[in-house]
Amino acid sequence: MIIVLPALARSLLESHLPADAEVRWFASAEDAYAMAPGAEVGWLDMQVPGDTGRAIALGEQLKLVATIYAGLDAFPLGRMKARGTRLTNGSGINTNAVAEYAVMGMLALAKDFGAVIRAGDRHEWLLDAPGKAELEGSRALIIGYGAIGRRIGQILGGFGVEVTGVRRSPSGEPNMLGPDDWRGRLGDFDWVILAAPATSETAHLIGVEELAAMKPGAFLVNIARGSMVDQEALIAALKSRRLAGAHLDVTDLEPLPSDHPLWAVDSALITMHLSGRAQTRMFPRAAALFLDNLARYGAGAPLINEVDLDLGY
Repeated sequence: MIIVLPALARSLLESHLPADAEVRWFASAEDAYAMAPGAEVGWLDMQVPGDTGRAIALGEQLKLVATIYAGLDAFPLGRMKARGTRLTNGSGINTNAVAEYAVMGMLALAKDFGAVIRAGDRHEWLLDAPGKAELEGSRALIIGYGAIGRRIGQILGGFGVEVTGVRRSPSGEPNMLGPDDWRGRLGDFDWVILAAPATSETAHLIGVEELAAMKPGAFLVNIARGSMVDQEALIAALKSRRLAGAHLDVTDLEPLPSDHPLWAVDSALITMHLSGRAQTRMFPRAAALFLDNLARYGAGAPLINEVDLDLGY
C-alpha cells in the first residue's frame, strides 16, 4: 500500500503506520502532485484547497482520501465517485474553535468592538460605548445545524439567546426548521448564522431577497463558505445600514484582494478564514482520526465521517 501524507504530521503518524506501507511525505504542492499518482491512500491537505483538489485529481489510484476540511467545494467529488474513491472529512476536528470564533464575532459586532480598537489605535478615549446590543434576549437562526451549528447553539444558550436551527431533516426537533421553511422567517431573527456545507444548492443562499427579508438592524455571521452569500448585495445592505453588521470568517474570493471594497465597510468584521486554525489541537485530532480510519479501511469496517459524494458532505 502506498500512502501519501503531509510532512507536517510526520511526528504524529510515522510510528503508527503499517510496517509494510510505502509512505510518501510531501512538503509542498509540487511534492503532492508528484507523489499522488499510484497512491492508494492519501491525506493531501494543503493551505490552498484548490491545490488539494488538484493532487487528488492526479491520484487516479486513490481508494481512500482523508481531509481535515469540512467544506469540500474545491474537491473533484464527481471524479472521485466515478473511480470509487472514498472520502472522510474533518467534521468534529474544528467544532469548538469555529463555534468560539463565531460567538466571538457576534460579541464584537454587538459591542462594535472594531470601533473600540480603532479608537485605541488613534489613542482616543471614548466617552460612550459604540455598540450597545446585547446577546441576552436576542434570537438567532443557525442555517446548518450540524456539529458546528449545534455547538454554536449550545454556547449561545449560555448567553440567553433563543436559537432556531435549520437542518435538511428536522425530524420533529423543537426549534428546528427544514430547508424550505426558513426564508419566510428571516424577519424574526436578530442574527442569521451560516454554518452549512457549501454545495451547488447553497451557492448564494443569502442574496438580495434574503438580505431584504432580514430584520432591519440584524447581523449576519458566515463561518461556512464565502460562496453562500451574494457579496455585492451584502456590501450594499451594510452600506445602507439595512443590516447592522456582518462577521465574515469567509469571503468570495480568498484571500480577499487588498483593494476589494469589502475591506472599507466598517460594519464588516473580516477574520480571514482563521476560525478553524485558532486552536493548538487540530493536527493531533486529525492524526488520530486518520489513523483510526486507516485501521478501519484495512479491516473493512465502517469509516468515521465518510462523505456522501452526491450530497457533498
